[in-house]
Amino acid sequence: MYENRKTNMSYTVPKKIVLIAASTGGPGQIEKIIKALPKLNDTSIVIAQHMVVGFMDSFAKRLDEDPTNNIFIANDKTYLKSSGIYVCSGSTRVSRDSNGLIFSKKDSSLNSFNPDINYIFNSFLPFTKEIEFLSVILTGIGADGIEACKALQENGSLCLTESQQSAIVDGMPSRARKEIKDIKILDIKEIIQTIKEFCS
Repeated sequence: MYENRKTNMSYTVPKKIVLIAASTGGPGQIEKIIKALPKLNDTSIVIAQHMVVGFMDSFAKRLDEDPTNNIFIANDKTYLKSSGIYVCSGSTRVSRDSNGLIFSKKDSSLNSFNPDINYIFNSFLPFTKEIEFLSVILTGIGADGIEACKALQENGSLCLTESQQSAIVDGMPSRARKEIKDIKILDIKEIIQTIKEFCS
């Protein structure tokens, strides 16, 4: 696991991005997804998993045990490369500079969650015309991420959520099923397969 903060290089913008949102019960589901992924090519994964700040590094290290794809912590001034998996924390957003897509991050006591899923995912909205997105809402309490995934779907993103039977905690998926029109409802095995097909 490493981070590249050099600003004298340009980075190819990925053709596809998978956005994964999760809260309670999410780490195990995300680990299943990451271990099932093929070698990524022109596709990046952005993970927003609610978690106590002190556990974020160990979570990323656990994901990094699979050598298929590189795991990055999305710290301030980390560039989003064309093929990689990024774990977010705090108030993180993506913007573009002269070298490519770049994360900016700040820790804010104003946000109820670490990370703030809506804040992260909404920052990708300006890029829906040039990048193909798949947004995924996994198990969790509450409704963080629903607003942003709804907006992404309205701008052409495919959006998935877990079925009631599959979700460990059916809070976020339940809200997604109610509030996001025509969202695809799948169990975790079907979600994994859909993500694999999207990444291929």
